Amino acid sequence: MTSSLATALTETTDPYVLSDNDAADVLVGAPWRRFAVVGDSLAAGTGDPEPGYEHLPWAARVARILRGVDPRAAYLNTGEIGATTAKTLEMQAGSVVDFRPDLVHIASGANDIWRRSKPSYDRIETDLDRLFGIAAGLHAQVTTFTLIRTFVAPGIDDFPQRVERLNAITRSVARDHGALVIDTWDHPITSRTNVMSADGVHLNASGQAMLATEMVRGLAALLAGDR
Repeated sequence: MTSSLATALTETTDPYVLSDNDAADVLVGAPWRRFAVVGDSLAAGTGDPEPGYEHLPWAARVARILRGVDPRAAYLNTGEIGATTAKTLEMQAGSVVDFRPDLVHIASGANDIWRRSKPSYDRIETDLDRLFGIAAGLHAQVTTFTLIRTFVAPGIDDFPQRVERLNAITRSVARDHGALVIDTWDHPITSRTNVMSADGVHLNASGQAMLATEMVRGLAALLAGDR
């Protein structure tokens, strides 16, 4: 898809965005009534507005869709900008446990590799394993994203390699805990020139809409027995 076409897209014409009604339709019969999101700015849904798209974080979109399936659905988001996985364990995990979710999304690890010095991948894996273990211990369905390839860190030359390694760790830990991995690393939307916020770090509103759609599609595949 060319950048000129991408520029002309809106939420209603974007092929990678489901409307709330269409999303609710594919989740008819979904059992999830308590949706929790934990982690960093990806969890929080930080990002700039984008013309043609509602300025709403991906998780809030998913929560709204779940309420469209069942108005009783509850939502908790403890995501914090800058949170490392260790900080998420310390400051957020308890609130998620108290919420008693049946659907937990974990978005964590990016800030563990966002550093000038070499990351400790063993520590990252250990902390992620603890976090996924807590969520899985709630007998909740656990989900996670991989980081997209357009996520960059100015001044850190090996950052793409760090992202790939973090994604590999995330996939492995998620598999160990029976979590659903929603792989967005090479999603077609990453070829667009207008998907990132001005900081070059966070997805803008169009990217948030894509994440919500991929989350819904992943959950729908679970319901259909395809995952």
